[in-house]
Amino acid sequence: MAGAVDLSALKARAEAAGRPGPAGAPAQSAPPGSASAAGDGRFVVDVTEQTFQAEVLERSLQVPVVVDLWATWCGPCKQLSPVLERLAAAGNGAWVLAKIDVDANPRISQAFGVQSIPMVVAVVGGQPVDAFNGAMPEPQVREWISRLLDALRDRMPAIREAEEGGSAPAEVEEEPEDPRFAAAEEALEQGDYDGAEAFYQAILAQEPANEQAQAAIAQVRFLERAESADPDAPARADADPDDVDAQLAAADTELALDRVDAAFARLVAAVARTAGADRDRVREHLVGLFELFPPDDQRVTAARRALARALF
Repeated sequence: MAGAVDLSALKARAEAAGRPGPAGAPAQSAPPGSASAAGDGRFVVDVTEQTFQAEVLERSLQVPVVVDLWATWCGPCKQLSPVLERLAAAGNGAWVLAKIDVDANPRISQAFGVQSIPMVVAVVGGQPVDAFNGAMPEPQVREWISRLLDALRDRMPAIREAEEGGSAPAEVEEEPEDPRFAAAEEALEQGDYDGAEAFYQAILAQEPANEQAQAAIAQVRFLERAESADPDAPARADADPDDVDAQLAAADTELALDRVDAAFARLVAAVARTAGADRDRVREHLVGLFELFPPDDQRVTAARRALARALF
């Protein structure tokens, strides 16, 4: 997946990847001497693409999950990771440290828009809320985490319970997988986008109002386009504002690079410049991108208002 617009857009992919991988698949490694390598899964956990949904997205509904994006060759990562592990252990479950090897898990790296490491991202309620890059000194890291917990203490009782000496938050039980989606997810995992969409369409033929299938189709279509996204597309589109195809390709690239506002603004401007069939193409493409996000996403809400102004 060449980037994800937000973490919720990664969920379907993570669910598909949650099944056991093929025999002989390499296991994720941890930095030598790390707490996660020692098997402490209470407050520090190694995360892969297969476990991302449960260990990051779902767990972040209960407590903040601080994601440490690292690599074995990264010197600053070896300085920062032990600091984060010590602070996570001291936090007694007020927050959880999720360690992710960016080389072993490129889809997660792309989802977070990683450009340099170490990169640390706080995830709450399934969405990133704060981040920093580089190996900050321990006092600064401790201050960053303290600000995060202070902002969330009233929203997440588990933080107060952990700080008061209570037990670590319980694991979130995964809901059983809908068997009708298994074939679609298998096709998606194999990169068969046409096959995955066909399976989801079959579900919609039986249940036209199935929101999960509708959202999955939007994600599949975007993933197929994003896989071949051209980093130079925005520059070409800027050079020729009247080229509708170039504007659509540029918006896809910007979205894949997590430049959400830029992608939306580009297509809203294209709607304002065009008319007739071209305008309809741009509008439909933009609405399709909206479907990749939760309905209450503020960026979508703002872009919908801007689209309405451009149309009327």
